[in-house]
Amino acid sequence: MKQMESLFKSEKGKKEILSLYDQKLDELNIEFEYIKINTSFGETNIIATGNSSNPPVLIIHGSNGCAPIALETYQNLSKAYRVYAVDVLAQPNKSAETRLNMKDDSYGKWMNEIITALNIENVTMAGFSFGGLIILKTLEYDERKIKEVFLSAPAYIVNGNPIKALFNIFIPMKRFMKTEKPKYVEKFLAEVFTERDEFAIKYLSKVFLHFKMDFTPVPVIKKTDAASIKTPITLIAAKNDILFPGVKILKRANKIFPSLKNTVLLEKSKHVQNSSDNYKIEKMILNSILLQQQK
Repeated sequence: MKQMESLFKSEKGKKEILSLYDQKLDELNIEFEYIKINTSFGETNIIATGNSSNPPVLIIHGSNGCAPIALETYQNLSKAYRVYAVDVLAQPNKSAETRLNMKDDSYGKWMNEIITALNIENVTMAGFSFGGLIILKTLEYDERKIKEVFLSAPAYIVNGNPIKALFNIFIPMKRFMKTEKPKYVEKFLAEVFTERDEFAIKYLSKVFLHFKMDFTPVPVIKKTDAASIKTPITLIAAKNDILFPGVKILKRANKIFPSLKNTVLLEKSKHVQNSSDNYKIEKMILNSILLQQQK
């Protein structure tokens, strides 16, 4: 854990990014409250919505994301759950800028501190991309308060071809940072997103220019750590995902996770799912609560 100088390159850039954060939250038109939690890694911002007597679900966004994006991805969960959308540390959002180590248990410890502070149990967790790594780290560290997890195109199980990622994702990103030409953001998004997303274009354009992103290679979970997890896992993989290829993820996951309950391969999806696939995932999360109630 290291607290560095601000990850935002300027105050102006930070304001522009957080203004888009607020814009997205306003567009959702939901009743919510901010919850601030002091963890040993820094203050964590959470957006809570849904009836507080409902069962809890924690939703975790991916890299270079924020809680309002996660809330938009699964908009109907608050009908049956108390939803806690977490602003991940050291990302372009409203949490502390402490960058945690992906290789140790920091993310698991951090998330368990949040769960303890919220005073919740039998927690469902749903996470996309880097959010999947955070959830698996949480289970490795202490899974006793977690009931079930849903991982969409998760990091930390396999990695894609680094040469493909370099040419199709990282070089366009770097070219945009250098030239500010929109065509490079468009190229990046065309590789990563299944469908065009106007907000993502605006938000990521600001993030690429004004935020110090983490380019550390993502580790993969050890077989022994995966074998120790007992919490039921539903894994949603994307067939055309350049970062974490779907077929490769499912092949390894089936070998290493004894608690794998359900797997889905989204045949036409790139790394970021489109709204109809997100709706399918959301339905799976909502169905799990209906099944619990019928028991």
